[in-house]
Order: sequence, then structure tokens, then C-alpha cells
Amino acid sequence: MTLRIVLTLTPLLPLLASLPALAQDAPPDALIAALQDGGHVIYIRHAQTESDYADQVTADPLNCATQRVLSRTGWQQALHIGAMVEGHGIPVGDVVTSQYCRAWQTAGLAFGTYAENAALNFEPAEEYTDAQFEAMRSRVEPLIAAPIEAGTNRIIVGHDDPFEAVTGIYPEPQGVAYVLRVADGTIEVLGEIAPDAWPQP
Repeated sequence: MTLRIVLTLTPLLPLLASLPALAQDAPPDALIAALQDGGHVIYIRHAQTESDYADQVTADPLNCATQRVLSRTGWQQALHIGAMVEGHGIPVGDVVTSQYCRAWQTAGLAFGTYAENAALNFEPAEEYTDAQFEAMRSRVEPLIAAPIEAGTNRIIVGHDDPFEAVTGIYPEPQGVAYVLRVADGTIEVLGEIAPDAWPQP
């Protein structure tokens, strides 16, 4: 069943009225077909890490030794995602990641290229204030809504909380890919593909 839910965080985030999020639940085959035409954003939560805790409280985004890092499974997930994207003929344009090592390593393994952008980083807290949640939304939303090079898709490799700040959706598991489209001032979440749910090309 297709879900159509308008996700707003108002009055917590009053500016979301400019780009509300609409959620659907298209199956992987339909999402892949849409991506093959380009014009979409694929937001990937980084692949699996060795542990799962809020390291953003104390982590230095520029120092891998202070952060959670990819597990062996995470490396395999990243390589698999890249192979599936290539195998399905999905055109890739810009690849943008946070500065956290698990994000750019996921992108590098999957796509061979990336550009780090601090706008995708966490706020340094485990329990966010309204202002911190809004700060993440205001930084990430423009990356999703920016024009996309014709015939390509933009890849964003980031984290759970910044994605939730924009869409109201908590992305899980690690390695999940959400397919987004911006139309008529609305961010549409078309659906998601878990790291082990990509159909074979």
C-alpha cells in the first residue's frame, strides 16, 4: 500500500512550510526505474559501523580516531551499494558526504569519489534542542533541493538525525538509501532501499 503522509515538524520548525516533506512507499524496482531517468537525490545513511552510539557529542569530525568507524560488514555494504547502482545503470552526478569518516568512506567505497560538506555534520549533542534540530534542517535541506545536473542523480551520504530533521523520518538500518524528489517546492520521499534489499541487475 502506498503511503502519502505530509510530514511537518511545526511549530517546532516553522520554516518547513517552505519545503514540506511528503512520504511514499514505492518498491525497490520502481525506485530504481525512477533513478535510471535521473533528477533525484539518493540520501544514504552511512554503512554499518562497529558500534552504534552518539559519538557526535565528543567526536572531532576531522579525526577518525575519535569516531565510530565502519565495520567489516559496513565495508561490504558500501561496495555492494556501489555495485548495485552501477549494475542498474543509475547515473551518478555529485556525491556529497559529511566530514565524518564513516560517511566519506562509504561514499568512496561505493562510488569512488566524493566531496565533504560540513553542512551534513551533526550538531554536537545527543538530545537536541529545537534550535539544534532546526540548524541541521536548514543546512541539509538546501543540499537536497539544489538543482541537479541533467540526466544524473545527486548522492548524499550522511547520518540519521540530519535526515530526520528534514523529513521527519528516522532512517534505519545503517546503509539504507532513501530516494527523494523535489517538485513544486515539496521534498518527496519516494521510498527506501535497505542495504540488503537491492534487487539484482
